[in-house]
Amino acid sequence: MIQTKLVLKLFEAFSIERWNDLVRPFDMIEMDKSGERMVLAYIIGKYEEEAGNEIDWHWLMYASLFGLLKKIALCDIKAPVQRMIKSEYPEEYKKLDEWVISQYQDFIEDKELFKQFSDYLLGNYKPKTEITLRVYRAAHKYSTMREFEMISVVNEKSRLAKIEKEINEDIQPYLDLKGLQLLITKQKPYDFLMIIEQLRFQTRWNQTPRVPKTSVLGHCFFVAIFTLLLGHNQSVKFCPKREYNNYFSALFHDLPESVTRDIISPVKQATRELPAIVKKLEDEIVQRELVPLMEKFYVDEILYFTSDEFDNRICDKNYQNVQEVSFEELNEKYNLDEFNPVDGKLVRCADHVAAFIEADRSIKHGITSVHLTEGKNNIKKIYPAGCVVNGFAIGDFFDSFDI
Repeated sequence: MIQTKLVLKLFEAFSIERWNDLVRPFDMIEMDKSGERMVLAYIIGKYEEEAGNEIDWHWLMYASLFGLLKKIALCDIKAPVQRMIKSEYPEEYKKLDEWVISQYQDFIEDKELFKQFSDYLLGNYKPKTEITLRVYRAAHKYSTMREFEMISVVNEKSRLAKIEKEINEDIQPYLDLKGLQLLITKQKPYDFLMIIEQLRFQTRWNQTPRVPKTSVLGHCFFVAIFTLLLGHNQSVKFCPKREYNNYFSALFHDLPESVTRDIISPVKQATRELPAIVKKLEDEIVQRELVPLMEKFYVDEILYFTSDEFDNRICDKNYQNVQEVSFEELNEKYNLDEFNPVDGKLVRCADHVAAFIEADRSIKHGITSVHLTEGKNNIKKIYPAGCVVNGFAIGDFFDSFDI
């Protein structure tokens, strides 16, 4: 079973502030940056796939997890300083990476996962294609550029001149990537990104004081990496498409909220028919306001991710003929790329665990309310002791939670 202490360690990224030596128009948090980076990696990667290039999505997903773990361990060292150490003192930088690895020995019990993490930090775990690494780095550079553009409106130019020059230099090697070109020149994918970025400004549990605050985008990324871990921890090895679908279904599961805003669960469930009505309205708004901003070569995939997002399901290669199936059927009959399998119920579990931790951590920090205590208890009631969903012993997970 996944250790609660690893999940809580990942949750620390909600408390890591970015650009904290400059004026910021809103809270800039590491979890949010990581989420936007993976949205960008998806967009840029899709353009490269459309051009006939192979993207190693498996590596990208695990790189997002391992990169976040490293960031949590080294959050006190600014990125420019880390780059200087790496270029001028490579042996010392290697020792620093080895130190980071040692910090997680007690957090990652899975030996295969720990070795993969170690290899990633030491440069031994690489993507199958060079273009994959370039997509990931381009997404990282551009997500930093977007943050810089946001803080530029509230800082004196003299404070930013050197940073702006460095950011522009850093992104130069990736300007041949079509997706990045379109983003920088503010074409169609930029408009789509602008809508998604609204999830970064939306605060969850907005009706109650809470520490740390979490945005919808940061929450989506946390759910994505937790879903990835849940898939890794299965007795049956997930096929590549199933792992991919699970991760990106989780990352985009709250995409409709970019145009509807985050409607809290008690309000959604105020009447018997309201959940279905809200879902119907969300789908209509997505079709009207989001679909026109997406490219035809990935729009059907994203709609597959966000429609009936918490159901176990399969479909054909064109994302048609969607069928709801059981977990047993996913494992025994449909665990093949050709069926486009997705563990929607696993995504739902990760979503609930994330909400539970959001409430629990705030209560632990001494910031509590009726909304938080009721929310936490209501989530736990859904999964009694011994409850297993899609291979995840979620009842035992909650029972073993250190409270």
